[in-house]
Amino acid sequence: MDSHHLATLRAVREAGGVTAAAARLHLTPSAVSQHLRQLTDQAGTPLVERVGRGIRLTEAGHALADAAVGVAVALEQARGAVQAFRGSPTGRVRVAFFQSAAALLAPGLLHRVAAHEGVTIELGDHDVAQHDFPSLTADHDLVVAHRPDTGDDWPTGLRVATLLREPLDVALPKGHPLAERADLTPADLVGEPWIAVREGFPVARVLDRVAAVAGAPPRVVQRFNDFGVVEALVAAGHGISLLPRYTAGARPGVRLVPLAGVDAARRTDVLMTPERAARRVVQLVLADLRAEAAAVTGSVRGK
Repeated sequence: MDSHHLATLRAVREAGGVTAAAARLHLTPSAVSQHLRQLTDQAGTPLVERVGRGIRLTEAGHALADAAVGVAVALEQARGAVQAFRGSPTGRVRVAFFQSAAALLAPGLLHRVAAHEGVTIELGDHDVAQHDFPSLTADHDLVVAHRPDTGDDWPTGLRVATLLREPLDVALPKGHPLAERADLTPADLVGEPWIAVREGFPVARVLDRVAAVAGAPPRVVQRFNDFGVVEALVAAGHGISLLPRYTAGARPGVRLVPLAGVDAARRTDVLMTPERAARRVVQLVLADLRAEAAAVTGSVRGK
């Protein structure tokens, strides 16, 4: 069986259809359909079935798609075995970042990777909702994603490496009656005007938890995903916000106060497909990314 045809079957399952799989694989829908027909002929049993105007995998299709993951991993391991005799791994690694993680980690990561001869990285900026991060693994070797610290696990089938846990603090304008408190509880914040991120993003989910503990919905007056804009609005006295401790709070006029009584934190993870995780050069860049996360958060804690 052709490994490209197996990859097509996996993409159809993961993307949910021929058209979406074609976009993910940078093929035409007719090419995807042709791959499926050829693979079905080789398998000798139906791999997909028509459902309404779309298709879904049969039991045999699911079994073969599962096996296709192992094939892809084995191919990468075989390439790695050969590379081991050629010295250090080389190649290009594509890394997708959300904005605040890029500000925190990308500068140091570029310095670290520059020390590896023959290794280049291409960084991408992707401001997407939490549920859209897994789809980025189709075009990127490493996808730096975030989610609330508890719950909301990533889909099975991906390899996940945790980079850091970042507390979310209450951002207040200096001079606010609560700004000099050692910590704050959700009850302290009832009635305050909130500057929140858009719905579907991890910080918004944590704000929902704060509201649930407080027993009152948040009074959201503005929504911005750019933490720099949020800090500017907070500093100007237009509201309060939840901001990540390591990547915010640098603007004069803003004070970050820890939040007590609720698990207010986000977790930054790296998502990979199993075969990309098996690439030696990807493993090298992932190690650099982990080292940079440890260095940056350690320096912030030490201040």
